[in-house]
Amino acid sequence: MPDWMDETDIAFPNLGIYLENVPKSFQIFGITIALYGVIIGLGVVCAFALMSYISKKDGGNPDDIYDAGLWILIFGLIGARLYYVIFSWDYYKDNLLSILNIRGGGLAIYGGVIAGTLTACIWCRIKKKNFRSFADIAVLGALVGQIVGRWGNFTNREVFGGYSDGLLAMRLPIDAVRDRDINADLAAHIAEGTNYIQVHPTFLYESLSNLVLLALIIIFRKKKKVDGECVCWYFGGYGIIRFIIEGIRTDQLKFAGTDIAVSQCLGLLLFIVSAVLIAFIRIKALKEK
Repeated sequence: MPDWMDETDIAFPNLGIYLENVPKSFQIFGITIALYGVIIGLGVVCAFALMSYISKKDGGNPDDIYDAGLWILIFGLIGARLYYVIFSWDYYKDNLLSILNIRGGGLAIYGGVIAGTLTACIWCRIKKKNFRSFADIAVLGALVGQIVGRWGNFTNREVFGGYSDGLLAMRLPIDAVRDRDINADLAAHIAEGTNYIQVHPTFLYESLSNLVLLALIIIFRKKKKVDGECVCWYFGGYGIIRFIIEGIRTDQLKFAGTDIAVSQCLGLLLFIVSAVLIAFIRIKALKEK
C-alpha cells in the first residue's frame, strides 16, 4: 500500500484492497449529482420494493405502501435533517444557509425514524388503517433503506470510527474528510510521511449488522404474537446495534455542554423499552394458551 494517497482514493489495507478515484459526485449535462443522494435514492427504491412485495404477499394493498411511503419519505428526510442540525447547532448557528445543503451529508437516521413513525401513525389514523400491522412492514423497508443508504457515507468519507488496524480497517486521505471528524486519537496515529487516517469503517459495521437484523425479522415475523411485535424487534435490535457502534464513531452528536452521545442514549433506551415490551407480549401469550 502506498504511503501517500490521492484525495479520491480509499483503501482497506488488511484486505489488500486499494480503490482509486472513488468519486463523491459525477456530472450529467453539466449538472453535478452527489453519489450520496443517488445511493439514498436507491435505498428508497429498494425499501419500497420490499414493502410492496411483503404487503401483497400478506394480502394487503401495495398501493397503500406507495401512498403512505411518499409522506413518510418527505417528512422522514426533514426529520433526519432537523435532528442532525439540532444536535450540531454549534456548527450551523454561524452557517445558517448550510442547513439547506444536504448534498454533503448530515442526515441522522434516528431523526428520520422518529418523523417517519409519527407520519405513518397520522396517515393510518386518517385512512383508518391498522397502524401496528402497517408498521410491522414499514420497519423492514426502513432497514433496507439503512443498509443501502449507509454506503452513501462511504462515498462521502464520513461516519467512521477511531483508529483501527483490524481486518476491515479503512484508510482515507486527510484532505477528503471533515476536520472535525478527526479526533485526537486519530491524529496521534497519523504516521510521519503519510497523508491518511486509518479508521473503523463504522458505516460498514452498521450496514452489515442491519442486514443480519433484517434477515432475522423476515425469518421470524410469522411467529409474532401480535401486530407491532416486529416494530419492537426493529427498535430493540437497531437500538443495541447503534449503541455499540456509536461508541466507536468520531462524529457523535452530543447533548449540548456534555460528552454524552445522543444516539447512544436513545439506542439503549429503545433496546430496554423494546425488550420489556417483547417480554410482556410473550408472557401474556403464554398465559392465554
